[in-house]
Amino acid sequence: MRVLVAGGAGYIGSHVVLALQQVGHQVIVLDNLQTGHREAVENVPFVLGDIADETLLIRLVSEYKIEAAVHLAAESTVGLSMQDPGLFFKHNTGKGAVFLDTLVKSGVKILVFSSSAAVYGSPINMPICETHRLNPVNVYGATKIMFEEMMRWYEQVYGLRWIALRYFNAAGAAVGHGIGEDHNPETHLIPIILQTVLGKRQKVNIFGNDYSTPDGTCIRDYIHVSDLSRAHVLAMDALSAGEAGGIYNLGNGQGFSVQEVVKVCERVTGQKIAAEIAPRRQGDPPILVASADRIKSDLGWTAEHPELEGIVTSAWKWHRSHPWGYSKPVLKDERK
Repeated sequence: MRVLVAGGAGYIGSHVVLALQQVGHQVIVLDNLQTGHREAVENVPFVLGDIADETLLIRLVSEYKIEAAVHLAAESTVGLSMQDPGLFFKHNTGKGAVFLDTLVKSGVKILVFSSSAAVYGSPINMPICETHRLNPVNVYGATKIMFEEMMRWYEQVYGLRWIALRYFNAAGAAVGHGIGEDHNPETHLIPIILQTVLGKRQKVNIFGNDYSTPDGTCIRDYIHVSDLSRAHVLAMDALSAGEAGGIYNLGNGQGFSVQEVVKVCERVTGQKIAAEIAPRRQGDPPILVASADRIKSDLGWTAEHPELEGIVTSAWKWHRSHPWGYSKPVLKDERK
């Protein structure tokens, strides 16, 4: 199929583009490069633009004969969403509505959406199933719920076929393909730890060590970005085959504490990592672990890289060979 990937130059987006290409889909990337990198999608038709540009979207659908779309374009820094909620409602909800409406009215009726575990807030039950109550504790999570609801209504009114994938903690890199995680500022734990090893940071802050967990630090579910990306392909194929859509969690179903992640990073890198306990961050749930039973049952998805050490190893290969991200030349062959 001819697939438009909005936000395709970002960390997850570039891996989704790769996964789609590997099974023969024709991909067109739309990205404003606010957080994405043109270098991450060098071998793909690329359009610089905004998802709320109706004229541009109509032209792209017509020119490239777009049949389906993946929507990953969003403001995604959780902390910022609580400092500037208007920005998130404007971009994730307002611009998202324009994007959805324009696609559907241009004839694109298949959509895979990048949602988030942030919709659950502080969960009651663990592991978290898709039927768990939705109770976001930040604006970012609230905007994800709003877009999911928009898709439900567009299904009812226009016959939209959609799947929302609720990501847990994406990590790692597609080794040998020259793409990886490069955010500014970086907010994700594993790259922050690895930047410390590379001397780009003095230490890692561990936010709280008094949670009700075995070592007192927060527990999260880490999923390899390539496994996460492959789920988008399965979702796209299911929708195009006429199968029912809906909502799926994307996680490994196992949790690791912050302290455990630091220790794994030390083993992988062979370096002692400076870590310091800092005050808790507001809204951090003690544990977030997914149940991925539904996507395994319905779409046949499985994690090919379930081990945290393997995830960290792939991330380390990327960061070691790209210590400045995409901004400077590669130092070493990342395949080694």
